Amino acid sequence: MSDTEPRRDYAASVHPFVRVTAEWTWRLLLIFVGLLTLGYLVAKLDTVVIPVAIALLSSALLVPFVNWFNVRGVPRSVAVIMVLLAAVGVLAAILAFVIEQFVRGFPGLADQFTTSVTQVQAWLIDGPFHVSEDQIRQAGDSVVRAVQSNREVLTSGALTTATVIAEIFAGAFLTLFTLIFFLYGGREIWQFVTRLVPGGARARVRLAGEQGYQSLVGYVRATVAVAAADAVGIGAGLAILGVPLALPLASIVFVGAFIPIVGAFIAGFLAVLVAWVTKGLLTALIVLAIIIAIMQLEGHVLQPLLLGRAVRLHPLAVVLAITTGIVLAGIVGGLVAVPIVAVLNTAVRSLLAEDPEKTPEQVEINNPLVPLYPATPNDVSVPEDPPKETENEGDGGKE
Repeated sequence: MSDTEPRRDYAASVHPFVRVTAEWTWRLLLIFVGLLTLGYLVAKLDTVVIPVAIALLSSALLVPFVNWFNVRGVPRSVAVIMVLLAAVGVLAAILAFVIEQFVRGFPGLADQFTTSVTQVQAWLIDGPFHVSEDQIRQAGDSVVRAVQSNREVLTSGALTTATVIAEIFAGAFLTLFTLIFFLYGGREIWQFVTRLVPGGARARVRLAGEQGYQSLVGYVRATVAVAAADAVGIGAGLAILGVPLALPLASIVFVGAFIPIVGAFIAGFLAVLVAWVTKGLLTALIVLAIIIAIMQLEGHVLQPLLLGRAVRLHPLAVVLAITTGIVLAGIVGGLVAVPIVAVLNTAVRSLLAEDPEKTPEQVEINNPLVPLYPATPNDVSVPEDPPKETENEGDGGKE
């Protein structure tokens, strides 16, 4: 090509649609690779990530109580100790009561289960299906053979029980240790982490983080209220019908309700099964009707009234988040999926807003009962980013 020949603009020969599509594609691929890398690291560090996530959720539940004591003159360290002791005491009392009720009622439940199995076998033989005794016996023998063939697997699982217990205790200790620091110095931790952000965007990122955490506080509060309503309603129905283990089953419903929309309903099926085994099909159907009624009340009244104010998420987004969390991380993933989406939703909306301080999720920074770890004389503050002096500060200030 000679020097006098005009150069061809090869970039101009590419259609703009193809060029824009290619640019979006490689950017989305980089984001996808980053998410995969993050997921891989979380999976590898689940022993650390899960306790920290549980501690963060627990801090969202307990920090308003710590703040309440703190702004009334109680040193923050003393307030943290008081709230933690009260929370651990209440949790231990509930667990002891539930376990005692379960241990007391389980033998009778086992006897009733055996009776129900015998009745089912008799119904299969004498009922409309006319199943022969040989077929039932063969089915029982198949179960026995399956258990015997997997004896090594069961034995190896039993041998790892000590390891699992050790991991549970280690995780509980790490959760408590992390929770103490979240309650005592959460603001300082967040300020330290955001030092990685460029100075120009640091204040906005900190505000977005506080707003996201405020959504988490509202979500945990509302979820506890909804879970308590589900447990009380279903537990009362079981007690009125005389179903054994009503209180332990209500406790399972309470825990399951922390997975929105589907958790309490799935946990309620265990209550239906116990009612069917112990009281018969009619009682089981009544329990199922009670659970459906409670779920309708939750979906049309409690969820919009409580969670709707705290977390502005479409029900489809909630279901997809729960499903994705369960697929990726099992029950723990389903538990933390919605809080993560709620926090990200609020934080991203704050970052993208023209005026983040006027977004619906605005954290009332001056209200000591609401914000993330309010600054009080009892707090240990980290001096950072001092306010810049304005040119016209004060009427008589220097120019």
